[in-house]
Amino acid sequence: METANTYTQDMLVRICKRENNTKRTYLVMNPMQGKHIAVSPTNALELFKALENVVEEFYDDLTNTLFIGFAETATAIGAQVALSANAKYIQTTREIIPDVQYLFFSEEHSHATEQKLVKEDIDSVIKKIDRIIFVEDEVTTGNTILNIINVIRKTYPDTNVKFGVASILNGMTDEHLAKYSDEGIDLHFLVKTDHSKYSDIAAALTADGDYIVPSNTKADWNNIYEISGYMNSRRLVGADKYLDACNNLWNEFFEKHGENFGKNVLVVGTEEFMYPALFLGSKIEKCGSVVKCHSTTRSPIAVGKSSDYPVHTRYELKSMYDENRTTYLYDIGSYDEVFVITDSDNISPIGENSLYSALSQNNNNIVLIKWR
Repeated sequence: METANTYTQDMLVRICKRENNTKRTYLVMNPMQGKHIAVSPTNALELFKALENVVEEFYDDLTNTLFIGFAETATAIGAQVALSANAKYIQTTREIIPDVQYLFFSEEHSHATEQKLVKEDIDSVIKKIDRIIFVEDEVTTGNTILNIINVIRKTYPDTNVKFGVASILNGMTDEHLAKYSDEGIDLHFLVKTDHSKYSDIAAALTADGDYIVPSNTKADWNNIYEISGYMNSRRLVGADKYLDACNNLWNEFFEKHGENFGKNVLVVGTEEFMYPALFLGSKIEKCGSVVKCHSTTRSPIAVGKSSDYPVHTRYELKSMYDENRTTYLYDIGSYDEVFVITDSDNISPIGENSLYSALSQNNNNIVLIKWR
């Protein structure tokens, strides 16, 4: 496994234009993360494990730590960090979870600002833990995390829980770093970045890529696998039980599909549901296939034709979770076999059809996996 100091800014940073976002004109895209750009799932998970190594070296014991991964881009990072630390895990979410209360907070620079945690789950664990570590792909100002820390402090004034932040990238200025130091919040990261020139870089980029709205023809999956034993990381999970659930997902999928996979395979996750796609993809890699993995996203990123631009083609989709929500998938390649895995419990037919239509432009063998 790669150690933390083998990762560099050149490996982990690509600058893109954000679309219709006046709060921040650029997006820092990580080409190894498995979100926007298709990547080896094993390599992505090794990156996340390297972040956990940094955290583990700092603390004597992570047994009583709760890791919180940020939706949507850091849900898989948070899950792998928590699993590697054998700790408790929950992710923030923008989805609706029936019959629960929430802790609400805002993500100030995002195109989709509402974030929430299930309050009942935090209630159940807040007196049993000594630390909460928030996991992000990239921290720029740290304001979003301060928002949720302030909410937790106000909601649970009698607890002495300490806070930390673990991120692949950290672009905080000295001013923001000093604020975190004053608040007693630990910071852990793999690569330090400087955002001072990113706006200028984004302004010079040409958004002349291909913008495709696929047809909404009825999805004709080669197969549909319904897998049991679903565990929802939008609710509090323990590392051991969540890992068992993911292994059961793989075992049941393998039993249904068989051991013969295509030479080149794509695994696609849906929005916040990233970790199981990477987990499944890494297992398929071990069977001998060349596997790539990425996920649909709410992020409307401008695309460009230049070979230096990170993404070139954008497919505009309707969400599998909500047909009134627009989502995107970037740079769909051609593969021998494609697996789409989702945890939507009531899949939108329009969303299903639009994703299938986008994938079928370059692929013929497409399978849907429903983890229920």
